[in-house]
Amino acid sequence: MSANRFLARLAEGKTLVIDGATGTNLQQRGLPRGMASDAWVLENPSEVQRLHKAFLAAGSDIILTDTFGSTRIRLEHAGLQERMVEINQKAVMLAKDAVAGTLTLVAGSIGPTGQMLQPMGTLTEDAARDAFAEQAKALAEAGVDLLVIETQFDLGEARAAIEGARSVCSLPLVCSFSYDRGVRTMMGVKPAQMARELGDLVDVLGINCGRSLEDNLKVLKELRQATEKPIWFKPNAGLPRTLPNDQVAYDVTPDEMGSQAPVWVAEGACLVGGCCGTSPEHLAAIASSIKG
Repeated sequence: MSANRFLARLAEGKTLVIDGATGTNLQQRGLPRGMASDAWVLENPSEVQRLHKAFLAAGSDIILTDTFGSTRIRLEHAGLQERMVEINQKAVMLAKDAVAGTLTLVAGSIGPTGQMLQPMGTLTEDAARDAFAEQAKALAEAGVDLLVIETQFDLGEARAAIEGARSVCSLPLVCSFSYDRGVRTMMGVKPAQMARELGDLVDVLGINCGRSLEDNLKVLKELRQATEKPIWFKPNAGLPRTLPNDQVAYDVTPDEMGSQAPVWVAEGACLVGGCCGTSPEHLAAIASSIKG
């Protein structure tokens, strides 16, 4: 039932608005720098839910769970690996409660493990696949409408995440790469290569994070030429800049992001939101420009 809700919305052909950033917005709300936002699912759940509601009020059709770093492997950094299932399932509950009574969908966020696969690193593909499967199962059992494997940069790890998720559930899958070297990922992957190698394995291909709106637009155009799949598009509000008070600021304004959103849709994005630095105000401008 939940899988059909997302696919049915896609089939309607209308542009869907995704939410904005989780981590950078929670930092603005008091999350200490360096602390994983996932920890606040346990320590400050009311603030996580308030952020979800702010994005809902701004016009989001899809809200992502605060589980970007919630594989068992990544949670080890915070000593929370044994609470992996609890964190993922509570994060889903917070998001579902925030959107209750609306048509807004809940997407389970799955980020990279934070480790490099062999031979560049020590993580085996089997270990990565198992960790992703474990997280995907927890999210699926808690009732998300779709899974979003996001901010990927390595084809091997992305494939392990896709295979892990597919092994435990039949939910729709989005796979989104971060082109943080402009029009390539840190591992040198280009959009057309990602589409060619992973397009048949997922329902939606995506772009999130990155360096600038201009670079992300170039990536979007290349990806659109390489695939007929729906495209998920969540660019950064520029690059972060540290202020004298040690706060982080992003220079792209809500009006600037809002004015660009119709261009993204015209160039082939079917689902549009924002990544790092994208506040509820940015998201409201995006939603307004798309929905009118």
